[in-house]
Amino acid sequence: MSLGVVQMRRRHLIAALPAVLAAACTTPASAPPSITVFFTEDSARLDSEATDVVRRAAQVARGGTGPVTVLGFAGPAGGAAYNRALSEARAQHVADLLAQNGVARERVRIVPRGPVPFEAVPTESRRVEIRIGS
Repeated sequence: MSLGVVQMRRRHLIAALPAVLAAACTTPASAPPSITVFFTEDSARLDSEATDVVRRAAQVARGGTGPVTVLGFAGPAGGAAYNRALSEARAQHVADLLAQNGVARERVRIVPRGPVPFEAVPTESRRVEIRIGS
């Protein structure tokens, strides 16, 4: 390979470096796919739209062999014990839906997070995150 070809490839690599670094910073290599569904206040049942999201998540999870982690959250109002139970009930409901849609129960791990402070929007505390392959 001539010196000119090596220099040209090096210039292309250097020119592409900012885009490569930006992609690496915004997409962590170790981050598993995550799907979030939201609940109404004081409820552990999903509406039909959120149930469809869980069904689609189950389709994705069925295509893999790794674990599926279901993290349940609740808001800070109502007391710690109540919100811990609510976050667990939410996670269990989503885990049951995943199982009903073909995800093996032994792959699903439920992690109730209990009460968490409101984040940017109060409804963010009333959620379940499904992490596929985590």
